[in-house]
Amino acid sequence: MYYKSFFSFFIFLAIFSCKSEHKFIINAPEKIQTNQELTISVSEKNNKTIDSVQFLIDDKKVISGQTSATLKINQYKLGKHIVTALIFYANETTKVTATVYFLADSAPEIYTYKIINTYPHDKGAYTQGLEFLNGFLYEGTGKKGSSSIRKVELKSGKVLQQKDIDEQYFGEGITIFNNKLYQLTWQSGIGFVYDLNTFEQEKTFNYTKSREGWGLSHNGEKLIKTDGTEFIWFLNPETLAEEDYIEVYTNERKVEKLNELEFVNGLIYVNIWQQNTILMVNPATGKVEGVANLNSLKTIIEKEQKLEDSDEVLNGIAFDKDTNRLFVTGKHWSKLYEIELLKK
Repeated sequence: MYYKSFFSFFIFLAIFSCKSEHKFIINAPEKIQTNQELTISVSEKNNKTIDSVQFLIDDKKVISGQTSATLKINQYKLGKHIVTALIFYANETTKVTATVYFLADSAPEIYTYKIINTYPHDKGAYTQGLEFLNGFLYEGTGKKGSSSIRKVELKSGKVLQQKDIDEQYFGEGITIFNNKLYQLTWQSGIGFVYDLNTFEQEKTFNYTKSREGWGLSHNGEKLIKTDGTEFIWFLNPETLAEEDYIEVYTNERKVEKLNELEFVNGLIYVNIWQQNTILMVNPATGKVEGVANLNSLKTIIEKEQKLEDSDEVLNGIAFDKDTNRLFVTGKHWSKLYEIELLKK
């Protein structure tokens, strides 16, 4: 009985192998800049005849007919895309796929900075989010047991109002939209919505697609969220569902560990975790338009105070759109700086 079963299995395998004699390959680059044309093609390892091919990018048909195609990709967002070839041959159909990464069409502009003003900042604040509204700073702080939201007087650094959150949560980014203050938590998958004036919690929301909460901002229409990866999410302000996203890329690679962020004059300004850097990101494509190196700003603060941990880096961007002022600070920094970014 055993030998008969084995023999039957062997025959089945042989028949299946005969039916699978065609092996199709899709030829595509691993990565390409969006100012270049994408050339893709299919072939069969035994040179079997292919009747026609339909090419798709992210499940959307782009061209059909021949076994190769050349496409313009300058209208696509940056990041990961799935290229599919739907192949018709000998009255049969199959498909093959490849992953192609679309990169920015040019290198980012490089910026330096100058300090316009310096203000005191509570060095006990493990800064996770920073906002400016109507003459006041609003700050979200982190770490379990010491996470809070605060209203702060700019010139003195005095905390005027504070609400601590439950010690089970690690507070993250904040933003203010339609007279509500929104706050993320790190790994709990939950965010909070507060009345801006009273800091009373009104509701909670869960992340619908991303795993973690890092930075939070808004563009006047949607909330904008980072999760520590190369993704930036756009949230519906009513349902707080993550409806869309961009992936952040330069002309060479993706940029991960995106953290605190702010919407500034049509661009997303975002910190990279553990780097004293601000990226200027195109919100439509994910392209890094500019990079500001603020390493020397941390050197300045280190001359005035001893930073205890390696994670006490730049992490806080606030923008006063009425006067075009840009403010930055860091975790446990004793100063907050108004700076101007200067293109090199």
